[in-house]
Amino acid sequence: MDRTIIRLGPPHHAAATATLAAAFHEDPAICWMLPDPATRAPRLAALFRWMVGEHLKNGMVLGTPGCEVVTLWRPPGKVHLHEPLWHPGALRFIPIFRRHLPRALRVDEGIGRHLPQGEGWMYLKMAGVRPDCQGKGLGGLAIRAGLAEAAGLGVPAVLETATPSNVGLYQRLGFATLSEWDVAGGGPHFWTMTHA
Repeated sequence: MDRTIIRLGPPHHAAATATLAAAFHEDPAICWMLPDPATRAPRLAALFRWMVGEHLKNGMVLGTPGCEVVTLWRPPGKVHLHEPLWHPGALRFIPIFRRHLPRALRVDEGIGRHLPQGEGWMYLKMAGVRPDCQGKGLGGLAIRAGLAEAAGLGVPAVLETATPSNVGLYQRLGFATLSEWDVAGGGPHFWTMTHA
């Protein structure tokens, strides 16, 4: 396996989508928004196909050449840029979330409310390692590469996680907790974290 972290492009779209869909299958926020495990995999594939495409256009996708690890970053000036989950052009989200679309809207609203104000940040939107490659330090490599990009721009980084075991990993990478919060309506607990 090539552990070099590169900027991924359109030829990596399908493999990056597959890695993130597999990595987030048991994520607490995903499980709350897509509670049926029998239909979660195809819906996650559709969600991440869109998300990777958005970051290829408006952000930065870093990972290994084989997409064993994939991270989605938003550069300064595009931290808060995203297609809202609810508007006429976003009908694609109805077949993904179906009757649980209100849950997805609450997660999206909570994330937006807890992101730092302004655009002077590098935003780590997603970081995932293919399940058969976890525990090999790939996530740390890809995140450090993104942090180096942020340092080169002279800006801090921000992320959020709903996975308790990720908090310690991010702390070891130099992140500190900015806020802890719960999604309205009985949703998951999140940590918003920053790296100076």
